[in-house]
Amino acid sequence: MDLHRLRMLVAVAHEGTITAAAESLHTSQPSVSHHLARLEAEVGVPLLQRDGRGVRLTAAGALLVRRAEELLGRVEATRDELRTLAHLGAGRVRLAAFPSALATLVPAAVAALVRAHPGVDVELVEAEPPEALSLVRRGTVDVALVFEHDHAANDRHGLAAHPVMTDPVHLITPLGGVTADGATGDGESGGRAEHDGSAPEEPEEDGSDGGSDLARWRDVPWIAGCERCRADLLGRCERAGFTPRIAFETDDYVAVQALVAAGMGVSLLPGLALAAHRDPRVRGEAVTDAHRTVLAVTYADRPPPAAGALVDALVTAGRATAHPSPPQADPVTR
Repeated sequence: MDLHRLRMLVAVAHEGTITAAAESLHTSQPSVSHHLARLEAEVGVPLLQRDGRGVRLTAAGALLVRRAEELLGRVEATRDELRTLAHLGAGRVRLAAFPSALATLVPAAVAALVRAHPGVDVELVEAEPPEALSLVRRGTVDVALVFEHDHAANDRHGLAAHPVMTDPVHLITPLGGVTADGATGDGESGGRAEHDGSAPEEPEEDGSDGGSDLARWRDVPWIAGCERCRADLLGRCERAGFTPRIAFETDDYVAVQALVAAGMGVSLLPGLALAAHRDPRVRGEAVTDAHRTVLAVTYADRPPPAAGALVDALVTAGRATAHPSPPQADPVTR
């Protein structure tokens, strides 16, 4: 299959019409139509169907577009690798990372890389783990910085993972306390079940992988984060013997802390999120045996020089940041 024709098919998939694809590729509409017809002849199945004024992909077309994006991305990545094969005096490296890492680990790693190799350009993309891994597979980025909770792993099939650090998970509660209906513990409680922000009475040891810490907060509202963090929260609470009452959902760790500070509930946040931003109105308790693992993921076990240097810088930054202890964080023991 001709890469030029694959690039045209991808453009049609993104633009929705052959005319728009031709404009994006700076070529003519008849030329795109001709090459797509040749591509269909090469693969032996229809790739496009008319859909009103535009076109839509067949099942075979959708499959080929996904694979074409990966192939074209790998070709571009190979070009970059060849430019930097001899040395790291020039070239670029592209990194996708989740928000709290971009605010903590990444700046230190990028600064170290640029100091050591001033000719290397670094491009940053914000992406949550599934999207970041997809970008690596397509060759859109060279390194993906992702996290995995200790009871769930990402789909890293065909990729190489390099451990960066272990990031502890903290229970976040308001300094003023929280009540079962989400009001702060200051003032009249009106007979409501209330926590004053201090640790409730310790339950008996149950060997439930840290869940006994969370069971003390079964009667208050909870604030859930991203899909993966929410799944981790639900799993931990389930192992602690209760289903949390989710009052609010937000991926923004700044907003999570603001809601907690306002007495609207409690939450779980990783140490990197607290290192990136710490609201002085909340307190943090490291939950026993709760953590997530931060990984630098590349397409190959031995990434090209620039990507390898970035992975090394991330690992070094991870060692310096390992087990962050944000201010006022009090460890919870069983």
